[in-house]
Amino acid sequence: VLRGRDIRRYGYEFADLYLIATFPSRHYNIEEYPAVKNYLLSFGIERLEQTGKEYIVNGEKIKARKKTNNKWFETQDSISYWDDFFKPKIVWKRVGSILRFSYDTKECLVLDSTCFAVGKHIKFLVGILNSKFGNYLLQNSPKTGTGDLLISVQAIEPIRIPIPDNNAEYDFENLINKMLYENASLESEIDQKVYKLYGLSKAEIDFIERQ
Repeated sequence: VLRGRDIRRYGYEFADLYLIATFPSRHYNIEEYPAVKNYLLSFGIERLEQTGKEYIVNGEKIKARKKTNNKWFETQDSISYWDDFFKPKIVWKRVGSILRFSYDTKECLVLDSTCFAVGKHIKFLVGILNSKFGNYLLQNSPKTGTGDLLISVQAIEPIRIPIPDNNAEYDFENLINKMLYENASLESEIDQKVYKLYGLSKAEIDFIERQ
């Protein structure tokens, strides 16, 4: 699982944290996962069952989770988009003073301190959003009381991004792959490609560089 604090530009620092995601739509047989079953039962089945009932356990009043048709070890709500977590995706921290967009292909789940997006041209979009111009485009996003940016999905949606031709997209992906897998420092090259893609003048580029 990824938290907001784990997100870096292009990649992330995995903190070796895991989430048991027993989505009802996956139809898991808990008997096939005895270690997971025993771990969950250590919290008490009275807390986990989805009946809405109340119990007294060792003198303590325990309330079960709300009543559903799901099994005791499953999440309460059916999540229709669960398979999106297992697609290549962009992940970013929801609140922060520094914008960072990560590319994930390792099927990580993410906490609500982050946002994520799936779809077409994902690696290309990571390059745009991490660029200086991408940073500039997001500076008018809503802010917290302390001045941090609130980068929700709704903040990303209005951004106008040119659809790349195959050659341009290949060039972006090649640079990003080198950054991800060869630890190359190619941010300035990506910035220049973004400026060219948007057709910015020298004066406009100089303005962005000064921000």
